[in-house]
Amino acid sequence: MAKAKLQRVILNGFKSIKEMDIELRPLNVLIGANGAGKSNLVSFFKMLNEMMSMRLQQYIGTTGRAQSILHFGSKVTLQIEAKLEFDVDNGIDTYFMRLFHAAGDTLVFAEESLSFLQSGYTKPNVIPLGAGHEETQIGQKSDEGDRMARIFKHLLDHCRVYHFHDTSPTARVRQHCYIGDNRWLMPDAGNLGAFLLRLSKEHRKDVYQRIIRTIRLIAPFFADFELEPAGFNKNDILLNWRDKDSDQVFGPHQLSDGTLRVICLITLLLQPEDKLPDIIIVDEPELGLHPYALNIIASLFKRASYYAQVIISTQSSSFLDNFDPEDIIIVNREGKESKFARPDKAKLEAWLDEYSLGEVWQKNVIGGGPH
Repeated sequence: MAKAKLQRVILNGFKSIKEMDIELRPLNVLIGANGAGKSNLVSFFKMLNEMMSMRLQQYIGTTGRAQSILHFGSKVTLQIEAKLEFDVDNGIDTYFMRLFHAAGDTLVFAEESLSFLQSGYTKPNVIPLGAGHEETQIGQKSDEGDRMARIFKHLLDHCRVYHFHDTSPTARVRQHCYIGDNRWLMPDAGNLGAFLLRLSKEHRKDVYQRIIRTIRLIAPFFADFELEPAGFNKNDILLNWRDKDSDQVFGPHQLSDGTLRVICLITLLLQPEDKLPDIIIVDEPELGLHPYALNIIASLFKRASYYAQVIISTQSSSFLDNFDPEDIIIVNREGKESKFARPDKAKLEAWLDEYSLGEVWQKNVIGGGPH
């Protein structure tokens, strides 16, 4: 069965996004200047991740309470509305939620519902999930055996945001991790060693070796990982590796920030196709990468979009050159609002006869130009 596709997102009242209604494709590249609102859309999906883990209230608390999530605070905006439409085999699945500002500067569900519109029908089957609750009721409804709730739980659980920016000495990706935490790659790659070890055991001849070969394209000095269990009970693992010109084993602290981010991205995008999340969301994957690496990473995102849906944001014109105009979503800041739109195809075609897509963006022909 083909994976469901998130075909439309309607979002109102979230951070700089007062009103947004955007249709999505298999590959979606957000472009825009600093402060335009690209990262705010990414953070909405991050909120969904936390919500599905029953941590919505914790997320609200760690982001400065509801005032920092509502569009220009509760004096301007009292609620957030979101509607996600998924294209499934025999119709459209829709998740709707309305979060209302409540006492204690938090958000509660004023409304939450699931619906399914079968192909050829005009009236959807709607399941209301109630109101007044602080955490989503999808999990509870799924545990009670509701088939539609189980489907939505899977859809929203497999929409994952990855953020590999933290490569500081204290970053989790540079520390020991529990060897058994290897089912899927963590959002910050904190379990990268354990995840790679599992791939090396289960897919040694294809997936793991493909990851190693791709890393070598960007880091020619790299030979392989040295993934050996450590600790008293052999339950820990560190991302050790070897240089092709040395027998010495090096640790993760001896990888540059850019190389470590490249390894995280390559592992995410080259894992087995059937294990990829349904939706992969990455904010500014180009950070700290040189142009050759950018081209390879862009090709991996394009490849992944055949097996999963991809949403990425970028401020790099060189990175943008690797994508097609129909993949682009332009983000502009108009006053207090972030506006999301696809480029004018006819206007673009005339410019693309002489310039690359990145050059057209730099000239601010299509809006969302870098400042």
